[in-house]
Amino acid sequence: MHVYVNGKISPAHEAAVSVLDHGFLYGIGLFETLRVYDHKLFLWNAHYARLSSGLLALQIRPAWSEEELKQAIMLTVDANELNDAYVRLSVTAGSEGVGLVADGYERPSLFVFAKPVAALIDPPQSKCLQTLSIARQTAEGHQRFKSHNYLNNGLAKQEVGTRPDVEGLFLTHDGYLAEGIVSNLFWIKDGVLFTPSLDTGILDGVTRQHVRTLAEQLSIPVVEGRFRSEVLLDADEVFVTNSVQEIVPVKEIDGHAVASTYGTYTRELHRAYRHSVAMDA
Repeated sequence: MHVYVNGKISPAHEAAVSVLDHGFLYGIGLFETLRVYDHKLFLWNAHYARLSSGLLALQIRPAWSEEELKQAIMLTVDANELNDAYVRLSVTAGSEGVGLVADGYERPSLFVFAKPVAALIDPPQSKCLQTLSIARQTAEGHQRFKSHNYLNNGLAKQEVGTRPDVEGLFLTHDGYLAEGIVSNLFWIKDGVLFTPSLDTGILDGVTRQHVRTLAEQLSIPVVEGRFRSEVLLDADEVFVTNSVQEIVPVKEIDGHAVASTYGTYTRELHRAYRHSVAMDA
């Protein structure tokens, strides 16, 4: 693998980050996980908007324009000889030494990784949800950032283990549905699409936003709110989303079968998603 580090493409084993970088020392940094289809970035504007908003909130002053970030991504994709790719773009606070900073970060670092993705299958392979014993931590500030502070997710992954068909399901500390370890949560009941609201502390996923938009285009009502886990057991269909796996149907929740796996609404939304990818490419 070749990676992009502050303007230079290097083999991964030669790439380095300073031990004084506050992304390393304190987890102060943001990342975006993106998909490249047929050598084109998908939903880039939404990813860039979220990244920019987070950098502003963390007082990390980016040294790159939107176009320069796109060029860095595509240089990394090309260096790895990929046409379809999983991309991670990371911006850290930069090398500032030991001790927290109060007046913002002027020298951030930029890292881009790209790797192959598994071929998509239709219908997509379903997953099982496993409710986690560890609660979803509250947002780091007034909102949840897609930050380098990923310990909550790492501990959750250790709990569910290595099975690729299992996704951990976070509840809030007071028992409301939140999100998956690497996904947002949706379910269908009586033709209505439900998803936890942002005030549960979840990440406002780019794919989550896109699925909501697709549902509105398909005249599927969307309701956000705070819900207890019991509603999932009564749902007609359940699925999770992220930028790499797109829309993934859920077949089982804590050993209880979902009424319909890849049912009518999940299938319709999935086909609309695939169409949006084709149109964008």
